[in-house]
Amino acid sequence: MEEERHTEAKIGAETGRGSSPRGPGCSLRHFACEQNLLSRPDGSASFLQGVAEKNRERLIRNTCEAVVLGTLHPRTSITVVLQVVSDAGSLLACCLNAACMALVDAGVPMRALFCGVTCALDSDGTLVLDPTSKREKEARAVLTFALDNVERKLLMSSTKGLFSDAELQQCLAAAQAASQHVFRFYRESLQRRYSKS
Repeated sequence: MEEERHTEAKIGAETGRGSSPRGPGCSLRHFACEQNLLSRPDGSASFLQGVAEKNRERLIRNTCEAVVLGTLHPRTSITVVLQVVSDAGSLLACCLNAACMALVDAGVPMRALFCGVTCALDSDGTLVLDPTSKREKEARAVLTFALDNVERKLLMSSTKGLFSDAELQQCLAAAQAASQHVFRFYRESLQRRYSKS
């Protein structure tokens, strides 16, 4: 008989939950996360970051499949449901972050955590981390990366627009540096959650 794990992630618009991952030299917007929101699923998470569906779904699925240890539960179906409540920009990165936190909340075994970071390049080549919707529309290129927390290894990239190889490497390096702040936020969020239990 097939065991089914339902994992739902809700990208919410609540504010005031969690702490900002901003540190020196980090220009990411405020994060907020709450886990175990829904009573029926094995895991759920709301992830807020700042105030093409099938392609996005495929990118998220491929990223999750790259880290989930499916061989430990060969007859198990894992369903991740992402509900977009608002889009303040960097949507794919926020969806990746919500999916990771929902998998953690459900207790799904993974070889590593992962996070999403979006970079935008303005017309003058200025790199902007975690761009708003407005900045994404004005940017000449938008790049989103999924990175693991063990080696900061690239799991997935999604790009739109024109950029040079040097700019791609610059964006990847900035995303890898910013991922430290996202993973620190994950750790703090999980510590808050489990210190209440």
